[in-house]
Amino acid sequence: MLVEEIMKTEVITLSPEETIETALKLLHENHIRHLPIVDENNEVIGIVSDRDVRDASPSIFEEDASPDELKNPIRTIMTYPVTTVHPLDFVEEVASIFYEQEIACVPVTRDDILVGIITEKDMLYTLIQLTGTHVQSSQIEVKVINKPGILPQVMQVFGQRKVNISSVLIYPYKPDPKYKVIVVRIQTMNPLPTIEDLKTEGYEVLWPKSPGLTL
Repeated sequence: MLVEEIMKTEVITLSPEETIETALKLLHENHIRHLPIVDENNEVIGIVSDRDVRDASPSIFEEDASPDELKNPIRTIMTYPVTTVHPLDFVEEVASIFYEQEIACVPVTRDDILVGIITEKDMLYTLIQLTGTHVQSSQIEVKVINKPGILPQVMQVFGQRKVNISSVLIYPYKPDPKYKVIVVRIQTMNPLPTIEDLKTEGYEVLWPKSPGLTL
């Protein structure tokens, strides 16, 4: 999945000379948490979060707090330089940027021009779609030897049952690196026939476990 498929293209921005007060109003009125700061060419030069604005706002508990602090330009509190991504980047790679840099938002640029934005909420929703948990389905986890060609072999078993597959994910099997776990979500509330087929073919089903087969 590409960034351009999930990014928001209607992005509210500010120039660096706009005030902190303006940023505060925009964040509140539009129920957003981040504002890219752009120059006259719509190139991203900074970013401000709702936390940045709150920290810069005068506190009601401070006796010497001055409302004039809200008149300061937004450039005085913006974060820069800004990590950006391209519309044709893969979403999975962008997820690693969120994790490694501990950020909650990335502007999307093409030729240095702002064209969109992705937030951690967008990433979470995309993860839900990629894992297939947004549709009614059953999850089956199969332990397999970590070798080339094992995935199509396992998928042949599902193909024989002609079940509709929502998603396929592969995880390392932590107790033993010689194995991995194939997680398949199928659109049926009765996965028992497929599970029996897998066992007949010699595969170890880690989930659901017998007895009871909690789904």
